[in-house]
Amino acid sequence: MFKKLVYFSLILGSILAMTPVSARQTSLGDNFFANHKQEKHLRVCSRPAKDDLSVGCDAHVVVDAGGTPKSATLPSGYGPAQFQGAYGLTNLNSTQTIGIVDAYNNPNIKSDLDKYNQTFSLPVFPNCSSTVTTSCFQKVNQRGGTSYPSTNSGWALEIALDVEVAHAACPTCKILLVEADSASYTNLLAAVDRAVIMKANVVSMSWGSSEFSSETSFDSHFNVPGVVFTTSSGDSGYGTSYPAASKYVTAVGGTTLAVDSNNNYAGESAWRGAGSGCSLYESQPSFQTALGLVGCTKRMIADVSADADPNTGAAVYDSVRYSGRSGWFQVGGTSLSSPIIAAVYALAGNGNTIAPANGYPYSHTLNLNDVVSGSNGSCTVTFLCHAVIGYDGPTGIGTPSGSGAF
Repeated sequence: MFKKLVYFSLILGSILAMTPVSARQTSLGDNFFANHKQEKHLRVCSRPAKDDLSVGCDAHVVVDAGGTPKSATLPSGYGPAQFQGAYGLTNLNSTQTIGIVDAYNNPNIKSDLDKYNQTFSLPVFPNCSSTVTTSCFQKVNQRGGTSYPSTNSGWALEIALDVEVAHAACPTCKILLVEADSASYTNLLAAVDRAVIMKANVVSMSWGSSEFSSETSFDSHFNVPGVVFTTSSGDSGYGTSYPAASKYVTAVGGTTLAVDSNNNYAGESAWRGAGSGCSLYESQPSFQTALGLVGCTKRMIADVSADADPNTGAAVYDSVRYSGRSGWFQVGGTSLSSPIIAAVYALAGNGNTIAPANGYPYSHTLNLNDVVSGSNGSCTVTFLCHAVIGYDGPTGIGTPSGSGAF
C-alpha cells in the first residue's frame, strides 16, 4: 500500500492528512456525464421521522415528469453484464449464500426472478429443495416458515431490486430471502437473526433510519464472527443513519457508475444522494482509526461503495403493481449498492476466515477503484461529504475492482 497527501478543510482551518490510495483512481470531470440523461426519481418507501424506531428502505425509482414511476415491457438500466463487467466479476463464481433481509412480502419474487433470468439469458435458477441445495432460491419469513407477511408494494419493489441485483452480480450464489413481518427494528432484526441461523454467509440490509441513542444495544445482531453484513448508507445525502453506523457492518455508500460499450469500467463519481458522516454514538473501529484522519473521532460512514445513482440504476422486474405500474423499472439508491457489495463478498468466499470482515477492504485498497470526484452536500470536514483521494464519506475507500479487497 502506498500513501499520498490529502488536504481537507476543517471549520478552524486546513489540516494535512495521510490516507491510503488504491491502484486505480477515477477522476471524473464536471462534464463527464453531460450527455447522460438525468431522470427524476423518488424514494420507494419513506424513512421514518427522527426518533421513530421504524425503518425505511433506500431504493429510488425513476419517475416521469408527473412523478409517476416509469415502467416498460423491456428493461432500462444496468443488468448483469454491466455490473459484472464494470466491477471485474465476470469470471468469478461462488456457491455461498447471500441473505437478503427486507420487510413485508413480495408474493411474485420467484416468478419475477425467472423473468429476469430469461430476459438476461441467465441460467434457470431453481427453488431450493432437499435435492437442490446450492445455486438456488429460498424464501422464508422471520421465523423460518412459509406463512408470509402482508404485501407492501414499495417493499415489494425493494425486494425485487435486492434479489435480482444480488443474483446479477453472483448468478451462482444461493439467494436466501427473509421477509420480516413489518418495517420495525424488532422484526427486521429477527429476520437478520434468521438469516444467520439459516447459514447465510453474507447478509444484505438495504434499509435504515436516523441514528438513535440506544442503537448500540442492537449491534450484537451484527457481531457474528464468520458472517458479513452489508447495509446501505442512506439516500438523503450528507448525514448518518443506522445500521450503517454500526461498527460491525460494512456501510455501503453510492456512486454514479459509467460503463463503456463493452461493459467495461469507465469511471465513477460520488452520488449526491449517498449517506455519509460521523456517527453520533458508535465508537470508531480500529481500521478507521488507523487512517489517521482528523475531524471525526466516531465511526465514519461509509466503508466502500458501488453504483447507486438512479440515473445509472438497475433494471428491475416487478409484477407487483407499484403506484399503478408493473413491469421493468429503473431503480437506484444505496439499496442497489448494498446487494452488489454483498455479492462481491460472497464471490470472494472468505468472509468466515477474516476478522473483522468490514475492516478487510481497508488493508486491500489496491483492489479498489478510488472515487475522487463528486459530493453529497456541504460539511465542515470536507472528506466526510466530498470524494477525495483515499478515504471519503460518500464512497468510503472505493468500489470493487474484482473481489480481492473483500
